[in-house]
Amino acid sequence: MYGVIEGFFGIWVIIGVGYWAGKKNLFGDNGRYILNRLTFFIASPTLLFTTISAAKPHEALGPQLFIAGIAAMAVFLAYWVFSRLAFKRSAGERTIGSMAASTVNAGNLGLPIAIYALGDISLAAPIALFQMSVMTPLSLALMEKATAKGGTKFAGVLWRTISNPMIIASVLGLLCSIYQWRPPQIIMTPIELLAGASIPAMLLGFGLSLVGSRPLQRSSGRRAEVWVASFSKLVVHPLLAWALAAWVFRLDSTGQYIAVIMAALPTAQNIFVNADRYGSGVTIAKDTVLLTTVLGIPAMLGFAALLLHVG
Repeated sequence: MYGVIEGFFGIWVIIGVGYWAGKKNLFGDNGRYILNRLTFFIASPTLLFTTISAAKPHEALGPQLFIAGIAAMAVFLAYWVFSRLAFKRSAGERTIGSMAASTVNAGNLGLPIAIYALGDISLAAPIALFQMSVMTPLSLALMEKATAKGGTKFAGVLWRTISNPMIIASVLGLLCSIYQWRPPQIIMTPIELLAGASIPAMLLGFGLSLVGSRPLQRSSGRRAEVWVASFSKLVVHPLLAWALAAWVFRLDSTGQYIAVIMAALPTAQNIFVNADRYGSGVTIAKDTVLLTTVLGIPAMLGFAALLLHVG
């Protein structure tokens, strides 16, 4: 479990640096705005492209891909319906909350945990591939429709969706992966350099957002939603993955453990970037990311102990 702690520690340190920079006002009043736009429009699209294009579909297309996809979509839909019925939130806030409840931190936590805790980096590929090629485009399309200005005509929403840089990058990366084509290195070098800025910029921006704010404030009116989203992410999601692995796909104890640990990863920081970009659900995104990142290690240790006992 040292790899789990190592992965979380790196995240906490960079968020802490962002918080410190915000307290010192090193980036000025528009620091968070600039970092989040850098992430959304430039760094994250290049990261999506490099990650998806390098994936080998035949390695990811297995039971773990279907477990990751079914579990994530089930949690997404369940939270979306629950938020509409119980919290009466707008479509944009419901979508962000659903993303926070079902989208795992497959990038900067999934990879190191796959290496150090599970022993094989390719084990992070199924859930990362599903999220980047299916969940991200779907969620962004929903956000485009929910926050559309000047009406919600199909043509306008469709254009904003297909012109979204992260969706374009996902589609191009998926095509490169399917046809196993890699652009010349002279093209890939600047893309890879920009991709390397995505996670640090994302975490720094998140740290900046914590300055002057207190998570789970009663006055926000979002405490119940944050707890429901966090419980869904750290408990419901991995339990559903476990049920699918054990009873539907009949995987052995090792396969069940992999499915559960990958599903128990905390909420991805890019959910906050998306919420900030669209100006919807910022509080629930920020608080859920923070809460699940803090509680992620105890949750994983608990599931590891439970699986060991059951096995």
